[in-house]
Order: sequence, then structure tokens, then C-alpha cells
Amino acid sequence: MVQAEDWPQWRGPRRDASWNETGVLSSFPSARLAPKWTAAVGGGFNGPTVSEGKVFVMDRLTEPEEVERVLCFRADDGKPLWTHSYRCRYEVDYPLGPRASVTVREGRAFALGTMGHFHCLDAVSGRILWSKDLAAEYHVRMPIWGLSASPIADGDRVILQIGGEGGGCLVAFDPAGGEEKWRAVEDSASYSSPILIDQAGKRVLVCVTGNHVVGVAPESGEVYWKHPFRPTKMVMHVPSPVIRGDRLFITSFFDGCLMLRLLTDRLGVEELWRRRGINETKTDGLHSTIGTPIFDGSHVYGVDSYGEFRCLNAETGERVWEDLSLVPNVRWGTAHMVRNQDVVWVFNELGELLIGRLSPKGFEELSRAKVIEPTTDMSQRDHKVCWSHPAFAERCLYARNDQELVCVSLTSD
Repeated sequence: MVQAEDWPQWRGPRRDASWNETGVLSSFPSARLAPKWTAAVGGGFNGPTVSEGKVFVMDRLTEPEEVERVLCFRADDGKPLWTHSYRCRYEVDYPLGPRASVTVREGRAFALGTMGHFHCLDAVSGRILWSKDLAAEYHVRMPIWGLSASPIADGDRVILQIGGEGGGCLVAFDPAGGEEKWRAVEDSASYSSPILIDQAGKRVLVCVTGNHVVGVAPESGEVYWKHPFRPTKMVMHVPSPVIRGDRLFITSFFDGCLMLRLLTDRLGVEELWRRRGINETKTDGLHSTIGTPIFDGSHVYGVDSYGEFRCLNAETGERVWEDLSLVPNVRWGTAHMVRNQDVVWVFNELGELLIGRLSPKGFEELSRAKVIEPTTDMSQRDHKVCWSHPAFAERCLYARNDQELVCVSLTSD
């Protein structure tokens, strides 16, 4: 029986980069995969999302005026369905375009722009249901690269990490009308998208903020626990936290990695270990830049600061192996990993898609193919990059660069 899934938010339906569709390829038929369709888009770092036959993505244009856009396409053939455009002047580094993925839930599309423009749109028509200028309303202490954490929708609330003043690092809104439901945590914002977990009989929103890892009640914003994770140089926490059982793993470019144990008899955490290298080149553990690692319980797999693909012993943080074949060995080397059955699909910054297996013995590459050209000029590189997380849905891959959105069929038929 073939099983299909949508990809309605950052890192998929469960926000954990797991992809349960069946009937997909086990190897690629050629070294380059022909797209099923392509659609023109502008610049942006945010990955596409897919829900109920529609693909959502955001971009930025600078001519004839500076605007951000929310775009919606038909998933089967790429036909444009609607576009919402609004003026937005960028005052951040790397002003390519929006960072946060559109979150779609119950017919609403939640789109967060780089400078704090937040829109709730009807997912079918693109009609604005409500909107907010978060930077103005919450006096956001704007991160150097802008707001990047993707919205998370849960029950009768949609939650954002924005770094607002007055205890407004995290803010929850009513999806129907946009009224504030709660605000929590006095802290600056990081670039890491929060996740939801179960702990000690409660649902807990876990977020890496500018200076902490926090667990809060998604219903009320009550802070259950807070653990320090202060930057030594600057906030560069991008990957989402990952959980396996009662352990929570955090990683950051400058500040290495942290393993916490989630207490099971009460709402709290304890630090099991932490590893941080001397600097960004002499690293210890895992100093990830953008891609979120995979944690299988006994080992952690992720890409380090200069593209080193590593396996760590989850009990100690000690390095088990290192592989340099996945990503170019350059600063901020980036790859995104998605699990499907017993394999991992890897989309690297060169626009390549790989199928492989992870184990403590190493990374076994099964197949590799080009799917899209990297188009983003990035400092300290002799090649362009593609840093946006792809979507896996309807047995297809949806990926974007600064010029086009592509759909590539991954069906085994």
C-alpha cells in the first residue's frame, strides 16, 4: 500500500524531518533528475511547505520596489494560485529574502517575514485574515540576520520566537483573529525553530532562545524550565533542538553542542554533557551551522562548522567518525537530512540529493543526483550555495534557489 503525506511546516508533519511516504525511489536513474515542473521565484532562505495539493514559499524582490511575497502554487503542475506582496525594507545582513517556512494548518497559512511582518492568510484564496507588524508592536531586538524561526501551530494558538521586549521572546496568537494569547521569556531571539514534546505528562514547547534552552507550556506560556546556553561570541543558534526518549540535543556554530536529560518525574532538565571546541575550526563534538542533526538514541549525526559530517556517541559526545564526502569542506557547510524508512535523504548546498544509510561504522552512500543549481553568492566560498530546506510530499521533492522552485518526482513507479 502506498502511503502519502503532506509537508505543512518546517521539517515536515511532525517537525522532526521524518518522512513516512512509501513507493519512492531506492536509487536515482541518472546523475541529474529532470524536474516535473519549475516555477519562477525570487530570493529567499526559507524552505517550501506542502499542504492539500498546494506549495507555499516566500521570497523577496527589489525591483521595481522592495517587497516580500508569499507565493502559492499547485503541487501537481506548479501553476501559480495566488501571491500576496507587501513593501518591506530590509535592514539585516544577507538581505536575500525571508528565512522562516510558511506553516499551514486548518486552512490558514502563517507567514513570518524577515523584518517581522506576520500574516495569516486563507490557504486557498490568499486572502489576508489578519496581520501584524511584530517589530513595531513588540519592539523586537532584531537579530543580525532577521527573524528566522518558523511559526508553530498547536491547538488554538500559533507560536513565534521573535525576541520582543517585555518578556516577549515567545509570543502566542489566536489563529482565528490574531489576538495575543500569551507572551513568555525575557530574552533575545535566536534563529532556531521551536518544537513540541511530551514530558512528565505535559506537552512542552522547547525553544533555543538567544541565551537559553527553555521549556514552556504551549497553552499558557508558563515557563517550566530554563537552561543556560549563552553565546561566547554572538547568537548563531540555527538548528532546531532534537529529542530522543528523555534526551534533548542542541547545537550551535560557535558554541558547540549540549545534551540535556528531560526529567520524567517532573518538569525540569539536567545537563549530561557539553562539548565546545577552541574556535570555529578546532571544534569538539558538533558545531552545526544550519542543518539540524539526526539523533537516533545512541548516536548523533550532523554537519560541523566547516562541512565535516560527523557521528557522535550520544552518551559522551565523543566523535565516532568524520566524513568529508557529503558537503564541501568550507565555512558554514550545509546539508539537510530527512529520514525515510531505513535510509536518510540528504539535500546539500550544491543542490544535490543523496540517499544513504547512517551507522556508527560510517555513512554509506547509495545514490546521488543533481536536482537544482545553487544560486546564492556567499562569502568565503568559491561556489554558490543552496541553503533552503526542501519539502518531501506526494512522493516528490520540492526545492528552491533564488530563481526557481522545482518539483522532482521521487516515485518508484
